Amino acid sequence: MAVSYRFDENGNERPPETRSVTWVNEYVKSLVEEEVQLQDFYLSGEISNFKSHSSGHLYFTLKDENSEIKAVMFRTYASRIRFAPKNGMKVLVHARVGVYEKAGAYQLYVDSMQPDGIGSLYLAYEQLKAKLAKEGLFDEEHKKPLPKIPKSIGIITSPTGAAVRDIIKVCKRRYPFVKLVLFPSAVQGESAPQELTRAVEYLTATDYVDLIIIGRGGGSIEDLWAFNDEGLARAIYNSHIPIISAVGHEIDFTICDFVADVRAATPSHAAELATPDMTELSFAINTFVGRSYKAIKNTLDMHKRRLLELEKSKIMKNPLLLFDAKKMQLLTIVENLSLAMSNKNKDLRARLSKVGAELNALSPLSVLARGYGAVYNEGGKIIKRVTDVNVGENISVKMSDGSISATVNTIEGEVK
Repeated sequence: MAVSYRFDENGNERPPETRSVTWVNEYVKSLVEEEVQLQDFYLSGEISNFKSHSSGHLYFTLKDENSEIKAVMFRTYASRIRFAPKNGMKVLVHARVGVYEKAGAYQLYVDSMQPDGIGSLYLAYEQLKAKLAKEGLFDEEHKKPLPKIPKSIGIITSPTGAAVRDIIKVCKRRYPFVKLVLFPSAVQGESAPQELTRAVEYLTATDYVDLIIIGRGGGSIEDLWAFNDEGLARAIYNSHIPIISAVGHEIDFTICDFVADVRAATPSHAAELATPDMTELSFAINTFVGRSYKAIKNTLDMHKRRLLELEKSKIMKNPLLLFDAKKMQLLTIVENLSLAMSNKNKDLRARLSKVGAELNALSPLSVLARGYGAVYNEGGKIIKRVTDVNVGENISVKMSDGSISATVNTIEGEVK
């Protein structure tokens, strides 16, 4: 392509004006950002290519039947979303169009997002409910029984709301001996989830109470949203102290209700579940005392009858009869023992005689009595072989009735 040159006022040629890539991108950006309609609008579309970056930023594409456009939602805005975006979800976003000069690409910068056709809070509630149910936080096997007669009850709620007044009123009416410990907390607003969670963790860690009631009065889903917090749900699940959830009215349900050990329809109902009724308790105690008294009386009457029967018996009239019977038993035992000892001695004597005869048969004296003798040298050592003596050596021969001294004259056999 031929380059056309321009001329100045003096007729001199000058090269054509050139632009940089950066200049073009910056110029396009300025055009886009100066267009009011592109800087503040709502857009409906379907999410695809969704990516949640480790930085907290969200990157995705919004598309309809014919087109698509890239979008980004920075962490500051993404942290405010109450639900989990995912591919295929239809959403309504508030955005502006911007140009990323470095790549020469335009995209949406989103600052708010909600499901298209369903409330974002409701969707977030359902998503968290499904997640925690899958993890087993709602399972009945993890539910702890409530103490029948609690010594102290922790109350986590607003100190100025009607809920705390209702709980205190019912508890004191039903069981005035219970100790009530109020842990004040916000029950709605941005700080409420953290305050409620901290209260549960504190009461659990200190073991200051043996039952906890957490709740508030009724309201909209926005008012009750603090009780749908995941951190609070996990704190309730991890508590070893039984917890009653009393959030809203009977028709209101929160995540807190599902994970707690017991769900009460109202704060007043929670107080009724937490405390025994004094009238019923008094009746039960009186019934127990009456049954115990009757059982003790029946036992005493039974023993009294037995004593009367013993009093009328022959033994009680003549106690010596008891000693006579025992004396006869003792004499019989002595006779049997004496007989057993006599038989044992006879058996032992017979065995001893037999063993003595066997030992006598093996005695060297018995051998000598049969005509044998034992030969000893001058040192008194027995001579067993001819090699143990020498010719001319003096020896002695022990017989059964004495001994003989002799001198060796000759040796026959194997000689040294």
